[in-house]
Amino acid sequence: MLKDIGTYLDQVSALALKIPSENIEKVIKILLNTYYAEGRIFVFGNGGGASTASHFTCDLAKGTVTPDRPRLKAICLSDNMPLITAWANDTDYTNTFGEQLKNLVEKGDAVIGLSGSGMSPNVINAFRIANDSGAVSILLSGFEGGEAVKVASESIIVPSEDMQQIEDVHLMLCHIIFRVVRKRIRKGRNQEYV
Repeated sequence: MLKDIGTYLDQVSALALKIPSENIEKVIKILLNTYYAEGRIFVFGNGGGASTASHFTCDLAKGTVTPDRPRLKAICLSDNMPLITAWANDTDYTNTFGEQLKNLVEKGDAVIGLSGSGMSPNVINAFRIANDSGAVSILLSGFEGGEAVKVASESIIVPSEDMQQIEDVHLMLCHIIFRVVRKRIRKGRNQEYV
C-alpha cells in the first residue's frame, strides 16, 4: 500500500514538472489583460473538470478581491444546472456551455475549458462560439489535447493518459494561475501583459 501511495505521488510530481512554465505564463497574461480590459472570464468542464472549474472560479472571483481595485469578473458555466439540463434536454448536450456563452460572451473576454481528454464536444463547441465572438479560448487538457487543442486559442496540455493525474495537475495549474493573478492585481500593475 505504501508503495502505491509513493508511486502515485512521484508520478504526479514528475508530471507537474513537465508543464512548460511559458505556457502557464501565457494564460496568466491573457487573464490579466482580460481583467484590465474589464472583460469576463468564463470557466467550465465536465465531471472532475466541472469541480475544478467551480473551484478555480471561486478562487478568481473571491480570492483576488483587493481594496481600491476593480473586481475580477469570473463566472463558472458548469454551476448552472438548470441551464445545463435545459439545453441538454431540449437540444443536445453539446450545447450546454456554448448556448450559455451566446448570452454573455463578448470580444475581450477569456473562456477556459477543462477537458481531460480534449474530446468533450460541449467544450469544443463552446470554444468555437468564444472564438467567433472575439474572446480568447483556453484549454486545459491531457493526453495530446484531443480535438479541442485544434480549436482553442491557447492550451496547457498535461502529458499523461491517467485521468486522475491529469485532473490533479489541472487543479495545481489553476492554483498557480490564481496566485500569480492575485499578486499582480494587488500590485496594481495596470498595463497590458501580451
